[in-house]
Amino acid sequence: MRKCVLLVVGLLLLAGVSPAAAVSKPPTYFNNAATPGADPFVHFDRASGYYYAYSTEGADPGYHFGIYRSPDLATWEHLPGGALEAGKAGTWAHDWFWAPELYHNEKTGLYYFFYSGRMNRNVAEHFKYADFEEPSKVGVAVANSPAGPFRDVAPGPLDYHPFDPDYHDVNLIMDAAQKKPPATREEGQSAPLGTYIPFIDPNVFFDADGRIYLYFSRNAYRNWVWDTDLGKYVEESNIYAVELTADWWHDPAGRTKPSIAPSYRDANLDPADPPGTRKDGFTPILNYGSDKQSWENAHVDDYAKTGGAKKDRRWAEGSTTVRTTDEHGKPVYRLTYSANNYENEHYGVGYATADSPLGPWRKSPANPVLSQDPAQAVYSTGHGSITASPDGTEQFYVHHGRPSTTDNRRLYSSRMRVAGPLAIDLTTADQPLPAGVGPLGLRADERLLRVRPGVAGGTGVTVRSAPGAAFDLANPLNRLRAKLIPATAGTVAVHGGRVEVTLHRPGAALLEIGYQRLRADNSYADVPHACTTVPVLSR
Repeated sequence: MRKCVLLVVGLLLLAGVSPAAAVSKPPTYFNNAATPGADPFVHFDRASGYYYAYSTEGADPGYHFGIYRSPDLATWEHLPGGALEAGKAGTWAHDWFWAPELYHNEKTGLYYFFYSGRMNRNVAEHFKYADFEEPSKVGVAVANSPAGPFRDVAPGPLDYHPFDPDYHDVNLIMDAAQKKPPATREEGQSAPLGTYIPFIDPNVFFDADGRIYLYFSRNAYRNWVWDTDLGKYVEESNIYAVELTADWWHDPAGRTKPSIAPSYRDANLDPADPPGTRKDGFTPILNYGSDKQSWENAHVDDYAKTGGAKKDRRWAEGSTTVRTTDEHGKPVYRLTYSANNYENEHYGVGYATADSPLGPWRKSPANPVLSQDPAQAVYSTGHGSITASPDGTEQFYVHHGRPSTTDNRRLYSSRMRVAGPLAIDLTTADQPLPAGVGPLGLRADERLLRVRPGVAGGTGVTVRSAPGAAFDLANPLNRLRAKLIPATAGTVAVHGGRVEVTLHRPGAALLEIGYQRLRADNSYADVPHACTTVPVLSR
């Protein structure tokens, strides 16, 4: 505000008026839990300066996946519609449109949108059985803008048919309810071998050597695992990976569907399989049995606790992989994941590390690194994505959470440390804006405002971040402060991003406009330098 104050002081001293001192504080943000969102993926778009968030929830009727944008990871603006228009994109699936992610190729200018969905047509073609309960797969759409609209790269889901040849498909010997598995391991091993794998939660990782990997979550459905400690079967969701080819990424037309690397195609095919059969391979990344952590056991007794209404389950989902280096410059890969159901008090985020994208991966003994905090009224913290501040010096984990145990999921942005022991700082208190968002600038459309006495006239006002993204001034986290000098000259009204002035009589005045941000204590504070003055003259 100092520039504005000096300008106002100079002009008013000439008019013989003494202005009051303006008070400002460094700009901050806080997690106000006002933006609906689940399974968020955030992309920083350098061309526009906006962060774009893609959410399982939040789309308008007739669309799938909500899209929000923000200059600062806090003041989100909902974009009309959604990422996929129903009936025009994602038509291979009919529900369970979950966990979207977006990747921008700066050379071609294309934005690739990965998402998961559940099929209801041609199920047997993909999963052998027409009554396969959770026939989930991953689709890919593309657009020329992060705001969409996105179109499917090609009809249908990814041409990927992961098959587990070593799994005894115990669902085939279970009752119609499909919730109670065999009581003994011996009985379970009498089931036929092999099942196709339903999968969700895609995460694409581009390594420094140019290789591309797709990480995904194997649905818990059709994955009953014998737990030797508990002496029973538990249905588990695990994280797997497959390498992708790169031709789709370099296609300037965006018409090439991603395909798996040749070494994975039909890797699990049996010589006795009939011609035309597909049984692709996969690389296991995370599961419970190979690296046990007790905090992941929140649902292993749900069948008994609910009187048979729910299955005994474990979840490892919503992964994000990043590459860092150690103190010697060697690459270290880190993967975040969520465990348990989001409505459970033990739902949270853990992480694992590896020396290569395909592992072996080891979970951190510090897990979970993000979990609910009733003292701050934050619950259901999990399934997020990692993004950097505009200047690249800070990292953030943008995730969902709930302000109570009965609310829907909302967006939260938490600072994190990726190098060294990974840590996520969950707070609802005021904290500095991400580095590089500021300094913020304010501009009025009119440099000189001429109005008739007694008749309102006004100007539009825009507040932008340093990278150039405009703030949504209709969002309650943002507010314009405006006043006339002298105050007796007339009245001022602020309507979002517009300021209206009415002069009482012929003459001149000065309109001072400043930008304020809401703080965690529900007060507003002026933002330094985000201000301007507009001379007002009667006509």
